[in-house]
Amino acid sequence: MESEATISTMADGNFPGLPPFPDDVPTAPLLRLSLDKLLAGDTEECERLFRSSTDIGFFYLDLRDAGKQLLADANQLFTVGEQIFGLSLEEKKRYDFSAQNSYFGYKGQGASIVDKAGNLDRNEFYNASKDDILGISDPLPGPAVVQNSRGLLKSFMGGAHSIVTLLLNVLNDKLGLPEDTLANLHRQQAVSGDQVRWIKAPPQPVDDRRTALGQHTDFGSVTILFNRLGGLQVLPPGKDAEWVYVRPLPGHAIVNLGDALVKFTNGLLRSNIHRVVAPPGAQADSTRYSLVYFARPEDTVMLRRLEGSDMIPPLVDGQTEEHINSKDWIIRRALGRRIDLGKEIDYETSAGTEQISQRIKV
Repeated sequence: MESEATISTMADGNFPGLPPFPDDVPTAPLLRLSLDKLLAGDTEECERLFRSSTDIGFFYLDLRDAGKQLLADANQLFTVGEQIFGLSLEEKKRYDFSAQNSYFGYKGQGASIVDKAGNLDRNEFYNASKDDILGISDPLPGPAVVQNSRGLLKSFMGGAHSIVTLLLNVLNDKLGLPEDTLANLHRQQAVSGDQVRWIKAPPQPVDDRRTALGQHTDFGSVTILFNRLGGLQVLPPGKDAEWVYVRPLPGHAIVNLGDALVKFTNGLLRSNIHRVVAPPGAQADSTRYSLVYFARPEDTVMLRRLEGSDMIPPLVDGQTEEHINSKDWIIRRALGRRIDLGKEIDYETSAGTEQISQRIKV
């Protein structure tokens, strides 16, 4: 893995109009991968992707050439997000569909617990369904600003999902799986939990700055994140590991793997634990907006070890796999810690692959 000093030299400035990320704050030593090189099938770059995916499960993806359209779409969607969260609370609550067992639409601040002590989250979400935007499912109600952005969302989802497919194909090849095995579990035109999420995290009180989004692993397969302020932290594997910030880089997405790829590869690929806290330094006084594309397996896909690869570890004696499909897994994880559904919360049952994420690779 590259050193923190290397990452520091890779940070190409800060984001205009926002306080700079402090240079003296330790950051996660993530590899920076080139979308151009991955598209060209560069052998070394593909190997670096696989190394990142088996090590910490996070990396930067440089989008400044082949990914220019995705960056442009993301910039426009940041503005859309500010408009969504600027609506009245009454208006936003009209699109909270959690009572219908759906994680799409709006989630208000303080709707979920972030830890075993029962502390509440400090952010708002708005989730736009890929199936809705692409016309795969019946349209969902939404505020005018979302409805008027359907073309932009479709463009962004298409660009993001093409990157997901590229990454899955590289991993598929490295794992020695039959051709297109992973891609065929994530077809964009199939029914799935794929979504775009906008996130707003306001500044926290100076005397009470704590976790805004609790430690977790992501539910699905691949996450493509755009943010401009710090706050995201990862916990590297190992019993003595400490939380470190992930520094946002202009022109780059932060990409991480999710639980589904851990289950498909019996722990070979890593879905790393992460959380969101107050941004460091002067950034803590600014509202933090994020934009995310979550790619998940198709609803009916069973989350279990894949056959056909000599690299994927076999099940050990006595090891059993839960019989659960992607749809049920995501609903359990997405809604399992909501306090506003009138259900008893079982913190452990709604967990992901955190125990595997903390395991030291040998």
